[in-house]
Amino acid sequence: MPPKEPPRRRVPGPARPARPRPASAGGRPSRPSPRPAAKRTAPRPPARRPRTIRLGSPRPRLRLVSLGLTLVMLVFVVRLLQVQAVDADAYAAKADKYRFQEYTLSAERGEITDRNGIALAASVDAYDITADPKLFTREESKVPDAPEQAAALLAPLLGKEPAELAKKLRTPKSRYTLLARKQTPQVWNQIKDLRKVYGQKAQAAGGNGVNLLGGILSEPSTKRVYPNGELAAGILGYVNAEGRGAGGVESMLDPELAGKDGKIRFTQSGGRQVPTAGSQGTPAVPGSDIELTIDRDIQWAAQQAITEQVAKSRADRGYVIVQDTRTGEVLAMANAPGFDPNDLSAANAASMGNASLQDAYEPGSTSKVMSMAAVLEEGKATPDTHVTVPNRLHRGDRLFKDDIDHKTWYLTLNGVLAKSSNIGTILATGRLGATQAESNRVLHTYLRKFGIGSPTGLGYPGETAGILAKPQDWSTSQQYTIPFGQGLSVNAMQAASVYSTIANGGVRVEPTLVRGTKGPDGRFAPAPAPEESRVISEKTAKTLAQMLESVVDDRGEGTGTRAAIPGYRVAGKTGTANRVDPELGRYKGYTASFAGFAPADEPRITVYCAIQNPTKGSYFGGQICGPIYKKVMEFALKTLHIAPTGSDPARLPVFAPTP
Repeated sequence: MPPKEPPRRRVPGPARPARPRPASAGGRPSRPSPRPAAKRTAPRPPARRPRTIRLGSPRPRLRLVSLGLTLVMLVFVVRLLQVQAVDADAYAAKADKYRFQEYTLSAERGEITDRNGIALAASVDAYDITADPKLFTREESKVPDAPEQAAALLAPLLGKEPAELAKKLRTPKSRYTLLARKQTPQVWNQIKDLRKVYGQKAQAAGGNGVNLLGGILSEPSTKRVYPNGELAAGILGYVNAEGRGAGGVESMLDPELAGKDGKIRFTQSGGRQVPTAGSQGTPAVPGSDIELTIDRDIQWAAQQAITEQVAKSRADRGYVIVQDTRTGEVLAMANAPGFDPNDLSAANAASMGNASLQDAYEPGSTSKVMSMAAVLEEGKATPDTHVTVPNRLHRGDRLFKDDIDHKTWYLTLNGVLAKSSNIGTILATGRLGATQAESNRVLHTYLRKFGIGSPTGLGYPGETAGILAKPQDWSTSQQYTIPFGQGLSVNAMQAASVYSTIANGGVRVEPTLVRGTKGPDGRFAPAPAPEESRVISEKTAKTLAQMLESVVDDRGEGTGTRAAIPGYRVAGKTGTANRVDPELGRYKGYTASFAGFAPADEPRITVYCAIQNPTKGSYFGGQICGPIYKKVMEFALKTLHIAPTGSDPARLPVFAPTP
């Protein structure tokens, strides 16, 4: 029996829409026609099921991802431990560096005043003009020659060359350059006004405009000014570009004048201070004010007198010292030529020091007063002692003479000083010992007591102590030239101090230049009292004062009559010495000088003048320095209200009876 055909499985499909039956002629729908009998076909193969992809286990992938995340987290943890634990201090310091901003607060430099409180040196507000070179590049400014255009605008205001400024504005890879230091507020205001004008033009031009001076900035600073220009410049000195003392009192007392800078530290963001974060720091401590012993008016008179004479004589230089004989205070210390510390660029380097203290030179006959002091103090002679002075004197390897040719003079010891006789001085000092070597030792002792060969005590930078060899080292000629002022050297202050010692009754008071200091609290602290030492007796000092009056005696016997002051008794001494030229290393030219004090009976003021290498007119000390002494001394006596002398001079004899 044939196998029975399996029944067909009917696969459900989409429902087909029913076909409409056609209507019959009468309008009634026709009956469906009977379905034809199905035809027998071959059997169909079974339908295929769709293939499905079987996924693997996800656990290995999860493990791999977990491992990766663990490693990443481990790196972060290690780095976090390094930052917060191992290198915490270093990173905190770096953070503070950028978080906190620190600035130095400059201390205000103290003033320097004269004895009456008049300012000789002071500090005023100033600005350092700076720039940001990046803002002048082509990329930032959109102008190819922005540095040149800006330099042309700034040069007249800053007093600089345009090429120099343009070079600084083109500084590569820099955000800062210094264009000019210590400019006045007026200059900075002019730059700001000019910058504002160009800024307005740039705004008016819209996106195409550029402010050529937009990168010009400033930093607050201070500037040292000297209200009196060249007056007392040799004493005051000057400050350098960093604002530190570089000469004179500015250098000598720089720690006191400079004060102590302060600091301020604040939190910043984007270069600006965060107001709510506050600030901390230490305030600046202003420098102390220095009060000098100088009297500005007397300093002016001395400087005018020496400047005029140096120019008139066409000399290398000159100096005038004015000193209070009782206190040792220096009332004036003038040098010519000088310099203006307000404009060091125009100063001559050779004139920027204080020649009164830094020049060492042979004093000449003004030194004879020390020889006479030794002779009188040792009791070897009196002012009336007769001294026969020949025309020439042979000693050692030299033949000595006086400044003028003369027949044999018959003088007193007083006359030797009045006539300034070299030969008479050699003969007088020869009495100091039984031998010449002993005389040399005695004279050397007195020279040292008067301060020769030692610093003056001022403590001034660059001061010379002069030259005084030991007596056993004196050459054959020196043992005869030193008594009249050749073969040793001094500075002007040392020479003035000798006469102040005699005027002060034989007591040497160390010169002083500073009266005291006034601190930031306004309290005045006087300078320490100067050291005092007795050099000669009061009797000897009084005798010397009378002998020095003979030099200026208006009877015409002395060499210093041009220094006489009507109404006052004047004691003084002329000096004309051969001068050692420092460049040639040999004698060339002369040193003219005059030293003295007044009133001679009650001394108050010492004046010393010296002129180096006068080349026009007279070179004698009495002729060119005597008038300076008179002019300065008269002014000082009137300024200090010192009354005229009420007694007549002693007028000791100059000439001895002819044998």
